[in-house]
Amino acid sequence: MDFDAVLIPPRQEKMLKNGYWFNKTIIQALEDAVKTHPDKQALVSYRTTNKSEISFSYQEMLTTTYKIALGLKKLGIQKNDVVSCQLPNWWEFSLLYFACCHIGAVLNPLMPIFRERELEFMLQHAESKVFIVPQKYRNFDHEQLAYKLKDKLASLQHVVVVNGELENNFNQVLLEHGLEQNQENIKQLQYLQASPDDITQLIFTSGTTGEPKGVMHTSNTLFANIIPYAKRLHLNENDVVLMASPMAHQTGFMYGLIMPVELKAKVVLQDVWDVEQAINLIHQHQVSFTMASTPFLNDLANTVAEQHDQVQSLKTFLCAGAPIPGSLVQKARQILGVKVISAWGMTECGAVTTTKPEDDDERSFNTDGIALPGVEIKIVDRNGAEKPSNEIGRLMIRTCSNFGGYLKRPHLNDTDADDWFDTGDLAYQDEQGYIRISGRKKDVIIRGGENIPVAEIESLLYKHPDIAMVALVAYPDERMGERACAIVKLKDKSVSLELKHLVDFLKTHQLANQYLPERLEIWEDIPMTPSGKIQKFKLREMLK
Repeated sequence: MDFDAVLIPPRQEKMLKNGYWFNKTIIQALEDAVKTHPDKQALVSYRTTNKSEISFSYQEMLTTTYKIALGLKKLGIQKNDVVSCQLPNWWEFSLLYFACCHIGAVLNPLMPIFRERELEFMLQHAESKVFIVPQKYRNFDHEQLAYKLKDKLASLQHVVVVNGELENNFNQVLLEHGLEQNQENIKQLQYLQASPDDITQLIFTSGTTGEPKGVMHTSNTLFANIIPYAKRLHLNENDVVLMASPMAHQTGFMYGLIMPVELKAKVVLQDVWDVEQAINLIHQHQVSFTMASTPFLNDLANTVAEQHDQVQSLKTFLCAGAPIPGSLVQKARQILGVKVISAWGMTECGAVTTTKPEDDDERSFNTDGIALPGVEIKIVDRNGAEKPSNEIGRLMIRTCSNFGGYLKRPHLNDTDADDWFDTGDLAYQDEQGYIRISGRKKDVIIRGGENIPVAEIESLLYKHPDIAMVALVAYPDERMGERACAIVKLKDKSVSLELKHLVDFLKTHQLANQYLPERLEIWEDIPMTPSGKIQKFKLREMLK
């Protein structure tokens, strides 16, 4: 794969000179951790299906990573080849990333909720050579779908299955080959490693403009965010991180996979969110930090209140993906005793703003935080002129962690010659520099931290024989932040349409369950502009 990461070279010298890029890779971070803490428990992977835990010390992580890297090499994977995985938060996910970095390959994490429609596009666009999946996860047969896709895609050469029963088994293919017994094989890995400016992660956005875009990151762009993020939150090697947010999201990937290794800390992975099990893991491993969307925090606070079971080790809960209700911040402080941190970020650059641990609690529900070190923010009008404090405008950012560009779509990079990136969001900034996201230029619905690709779903709904006009808009929800409502104008007033029928129609197009509308409104009149565009801001207000 030839990666067109055109946004990296122009700012390389400046970023290194200013100390924003650290010129290190995850392999160097892992090797440093092995030197200082070889026997420290580094990773605990909790698997819901059999209620089991597998743990690795830092030395065991490195040794196992060698095996997986040599196994990938045996499959013919070379520098800049894309390895896609659709794994839950299992240890195989973390170690697979390290292994890819050992041989200069690029990991492409894919959300487990994706189905045939999304996966076919993403695997083809990425020219993936290997697809690694669970045999089954949450009652879905991923192995069967993976082989169906392999038959369709010329570039996809191998399917590897975690817990598989045939010759494609993850352990058999990537661990039990015995290649690591030859020390020369391990020495050769040193010459294959990705450099800090090589593409190391290819991760897709949620398709807010119709089709997903492949975001390219290097070690330098990832560490440029992770290191100041951890420093602001006062995290160190004594912390224990619980990660229940999917590692196929940038949240889980950056702060549950990479950050703990950089800190030489311990991470506990939870593959399926279960609040009672999360409490057990917090107690058992003395978890001090976690990061997730507001439904996780709400579930945790409510369950602790019901059970009168304190989580004393948990000090910080960072929420991102949607505004945090003030009542939830107060409830979490009173019941859990945790500091709630509000944050805002993007797949393209990681966290951009956070509140500070020293801030008053009000900051967490009134703002989305202040810029991290290495991040500049400005609010501009439609002509690009900066707006005064507390006035809403387009949110522009210039950050050391900005991505390398969108794969095969440099014309969509939204970054000008001075490195200002148009986030597509509307916001305002107060006199102290704290921002508040007030709207979205791109039409997005964020359900429990998951972006719903509105344009794609609307295009499918227009294929329904009874629908004349449709708009998918957000409506507020206490637990999930937002849910999706389909507002429909029917071709024939005498025809009836129910939500179940609408959902069944979308399911025939292999749409992920999390993207399905959860409310249906049949309207005879839908507000439109004089030019014929649906006025979605009016629809949102009318739904409220």
